[in-house]
Amino acid sequence: MSNILHVSVSCIESILDAPATLSKPNKRWHLAFATIYCSRALHSLLNKKNKKTSKLPLSIPSFVVLNVEPHLAFSNIEHTILTEVVKKKNLEQLREFGGVAGVADALKTDAKNGIHGDVEDIAWRQEVFGSNTYPRPPGKSFFYFVLEAFKDLTILITLASATLSLGFGIKEHGLKEGWYDGGSIFVAVFLVISVSAVSNFRQNRHFEKLSKVSNNNKVEVVRDGHRHQISIFEVVVGDVVYLKIGAQVAADGLFLDGHSLQVDESSMTGESDHVEVNCHHNPFLFSGTKVADGYGQMLVTSVGMDTTWGEMMSTISRDLNEETPLQARLNKLTSSIGKVGLAVAFLVLVVLVVRYFTGNTEDENGNQEFNGGKTKANDIVNAMVRIIAAAVTIVVVAIPEGLPLAVTLTLAYSMKRMLADQAMVRKLSACETMGSATTICTDKTGTLTLNQMKVTKYWLGKEPDEDSSSIDTHVLKLIQQGVALNTTGSIYRATSGSEFEFSGSPTEKAILSWAVLELGMDMEAIKQNYSILHVEAFNSEKKRSGVLMRKKADNKIHVHWKGAAEMILAMCSSYYDASGSIKCLDDGERITFEQIIEGMAASSLRCIAFAHKQIPEEKQEISESRQKLKEDSLTLIGLVGIKDPCRPGVRKAVEDCQYAGVNVRMITGDNVFTARAIATECGILRPDQDMNGEAVVEGEVFRNYTPEERMEKVDKIRVMARSSPFDKLLMVQCLKQKGHVVAVTGDGTNDAPALKEADIGLSMGIQGTEVAKESSDIIILDDNFASVATVLKWGRCVYNNIQKFIQFQLTVNVAALVINFVAAVSAGEVPLTAVQLLWVNLIMDTLGALALATEKPTKELMEKPPVGRTEALISNIMWRNLLAQALYQIAILLTLQFKGESIFGVSEEVNDTLIFNTFVLCQVFNEFNARKLEKKNVFKGLHKNKLFLGIIGITIILQVVMVEFLKKFANTERLNWGQWGVCIGIAAASWPIGWVVKSIPVSEKPFLSYLKW
Repeated sequence: MSNILHVSVSCIESILDAPATLSKPNKRWHLAFATIYCSRALHSLLNKKNKKTSKLPLSIPSFVVLNVEPHLAFSNIEHTILTEVVKKKNLEQLREFGGVAGVADALKTDAKNGIHGDVEDIAWRQEVFGSNTYPRPPGKSFFYFVLEAFKDLTILITLASATLSLGFGIKEHGLKEGWYDGGSIFVAVFLVISVSAVSNFRQNRHFEKLSKVSNNNKVEVVRDGHRHQISIFEVVVGDVVYLKIGAQVAADGLFLDGHSLQVDESSMTGESDHVEVNCHHNPFLFSGTKVADGYGQMLVTSVGMDTTWGEMMSTISRDLNEETPLQARLNKLTSSIGKVGLAVAFLVLVVLVVRYFTGNTEDENGNQEFNGGKTKANDIVNAMVRIIAAAVTIVVVAIPEGLPLAVTLTLAYSMKRMLADQAMVRKLSACETMGSATTICTDKTGTLTLNQMKVTKYWLGKEPDEDSSSIDTHVLKLIQQGVALNTTGSIYRATSGSEFEFSGSPTEKAILSWAVLELGMDMEAIKQNYSILHVEAFNSEKKRSGVLMRKKADNKIHVHWKGAAEMILAMCSSYYDASGSIKCLDDGERITFEQIIEGMAASSLRCIAFAHKQIPEEKQEISESRQKLKEDSLTLIGLVGIKDPCRPGVRKAVEDCQYAGVNVRMITGDNVFTARAIATECGILRPDQDMNGEAVVEGEVFRNYTPEERMEKVDKIRVMARSSPFDKLLMVQCLKQKGHVVAVTGDGTNDAPALKEADIGLSMGIQGTEVAKESSDIIILDDNFASVATVLKWGRCVYNNIQKFIQFQLTVNVAALVINFVAAVSAGEVPLTAVQLLWVNLIMDTLGALALATEKPTKELMEKPPVGRTEALISNIMWRNLLAQALYQIAILLTLQFKGESIFGVSEEVNDTLIFNTFVLCQVFNEFNARKLEKKNVFKGLHKNKLFLGIIGITIILQVVMVEFLKKFANTERLNWGQWGVCIGIAAASWPIGWVVKSIPVSEKPFLSYLKW
């Protein structure tokens, strides 16, 4: 007590001794603090209950209350200096801080239990050290997309024409009426630009949201002794983060504990060689790097903008608006149609100019427009402007600007809907490529199965063990050691009465759960009795993990192995029987064990074996210095069978894919028997399919085939067992060489090459590593194969919707071009004015694209075989449909053009309005025909597409306004009920025509096979 008092008094004296340099206000603060501090110290000394804790009380409360110096809790370390120490890998300066342990202490972190992690603690750390986020470069504004739309050559030509038309129109007819033509073109251009800009702006915003979602990775931290999964953005300085193979390092930090940890720093340094991280030589870890091998825990020292990765990423804008293959093909198609449109426009221009100067045109009063020298220059200029405006309008209506817009809309819409269906698109082109997929190579665990594993069988020796109490004590201890020390998982229990919480991979959790609940394992007690010398971490190539450890009580060294049963069995020369005796594992016994493993596998169980070896004393020093785990002459402890049930609905999803002509292949690391059992259960294999042994193959066998053999057999393979990531890559390459469009699912770091090689890489959102996700095109958020089948359906839907719109668009293009060209050549005038053609163009480009691009997937899409990689974009079926409708429209409208006045007994103005109204209504009715390319019933599922019906309604309402109320603006005359009835009747005839035409068979050979779109 006297010692404590002496310490306290000396400390109080030092506090009371205020520095002479302090100003008067600061001296008063110092005196106030000293008074409070002394009173608290004396009070704690007099309080008997606090004898054990009567050390100097922390000064945090005093400082916080008085605000003498904020954040004094972290005053032992200068954060900027610590940040630089880690960035520059300054080992000497780190030692000055007291090493990693000293830094952890300064950051108030318990190396084992982490930070407290309550709300105040997290908020405090974020305030002092910042959050693990970085500012993104500002997104593209709406005006950026408006300017982009203005850069379109057609828009610029149209604006030039509109300017001329406006100028000469006002000059000729005065401001009151002269602005109509030019002004209407401006309005139409404004509408086209607005819709295009709004669509692109919204898509860009959607991409930005997706980017945020895809960057929001989950990391595992320990807080208050409990392992949590949190967002990478919630990581704070002082956090203890768990690292495993494939994980992205969440922040800059220091290595605390772990084994065989190797990091890929290529994203930071460009060096492809993996860097080993350990306590002694290189404890530094950097944000954005990936764990290549091993596992460990790190102490976070810098987050967000204080990390090199944060600085780098804040300057990088991830542009997801890449041009997809389909968009490239459509741009080519647009260009080809545009050239035809320009040619027609030029011919119309030439014909109209020739007709004008040869005196074959008349004005509104019936007088000849051009009379040689008598005609005023002003009239000639006005006539030329009118002719040029008509020619430019033909160009505008000919160029299908709606095609790229339709792709943008349908991709953006499908991406949004796919996200709701548990598929996040990282690469736009994957949406459409998926529609062409001919084969899917899928993982088993977590994709076809639930990934909810449970130990259901345990074999000790050659006997199944039903009751853990009958296990020999020595063998039981060995099993518990093998489970507790050779694992990357952990166990948490809040109180002695609460339930256990298990962390780690599903396999690890299943084994830990079994060992604790069935065998009564105390993991902490075992860990305290042993020190781990070396670890060989599990990976998908070795399919096993091992640990070298020393028992503290007697200093004896032991090796424990755990992994795929047949691989561990091959390393054993003896086994423990049910009584705990060691028996020799001769050839006969080995065959018995192999049969046991096959039997468990045939019951769809994943078979894991445990083996052990005590290192003889004479070899202990060699083993310890080399830190190499013994891999032969082991003793088999036992076998466990882990059940992972198939996902509900997976069999139907597989059958749907097969019905759609897409082969499903399963590639798994499990043995042949487990793989065959699961594949049969999921419907990938028929029970009688593998009679000749070609449908199921092991990875090693496939690898050892000659290239010719592989190419010959690859189409017949349905299941590849015991495969390595290299085997998966080899399979993908072979299938692509055979002409398949290959989709691959993957979750591990080693799956990255196959995911990149495949036409469509599908990574798993839950079990997938960050490396796998970054290598993929689409992330399956729920790890479910049914979602893969949904992606396939959406891929086909995208392609189908684009084809529907192309058919609709080209029908209008062909009809408008032919009508205007024939009328211009024969009559010397264009029946559809600039405003009218621009209105039709607006219906085609925007409203039509919106209506047809948002059709949802139907069952019919999965009834057809996959679309080939090189198949023509415009199929023979589409040519049949569009030519029939275009010819009907041309025939009707040219009849109205030349005979309409006499047939209906109307004036020329009313007849022109009839032509315009009939043309627009034909497109409205043809929009229904475009919903189904092959099926005759175009109304099926119509009630489900509210957007389509809404757009049709809006189009009709706007058309009524154009005809009935915008007489001068649109050059129309009001129509009576009878005339509206005639227009609707003529347009409605396109429905029965479409029904009849779809009965006409078409050949397989592309109609325009010589044209490359």
